Amino acid sequence: MSSKSDEVFIGAIDQGTSSTRFLIFNVKGQIVASHQCEYENHYAKAGWVEKSPTEILESIDTAIAGTCRRFNSLGYDASQIKGVGITNQRETTVAFDIETGEALTNAIIWNDVRTKPLVRQLIDEAGSATRFASINGLPITTYFSAVKMRWMLENVPEVQAARERGTLRFGTIDTWLIYKMTGNYVTDVTNASRTMLMDIKTFKWSQECMEFFGVRESEL
Repeated sequence: MSSKSDEVFIGAIDQGTSSTRFLIFNVKGQIVASHQCEYENHYAKAGWVEKSPTEILESIDTAIAGTCRRFNSLGYDASQIKGVGITNQRETTVAFDIETGEALTNAIIWNDVRTKPLVRQLIDEAGSATRFASINGLPITTYFSAVKMRWMLENVPEVQAARERGTLRFGTIDTWLIYKMTGNYVTDVTNASRTMLMDIKTFKWSQECMEFFGVRESEL
């Protein structure tokens, strides 16, 4: 008969628009322990929705700590968690400095609409909102990450300065969390597909889309 110490588990970070959860599952897919941490976004101006990337990271720490306390109280140890997955708000965009590891400005949340004038400009330049849909599968709207990146490049001095230094990096929430927790700068195709910058046929960054939106491959 196996003991509790022989059991193995999987953890999951669920980073959403208004809360963060950490859940621990057993091999049957059942939730053994969880903790949720709710938070408020910032609304600096009408149509703006943003959040400090540091506060998002802190909510992860709080959720993990709360879940692990519950897990420990059941007689288990964190060393029995053999892997952790992430599910996250997808189009929300973070800009940070790869040398300092610090965020350069607040994350622009997926439902932020400050980029409406920029979107109109980009559609005029492209000739159609669906100009790149055959590449990235998406229309040019305020929703997706590339226009948020472009807005930051045009409006945030800290982002502009980091580009000049060659230390600017953009990412969706998965990228930011994995970088801060492990030091690895990565994403996956499901998140990358929501940026308007990935070719959905090759699963690689599209040179044409990057050039149009003004984002460099070294920044992704």
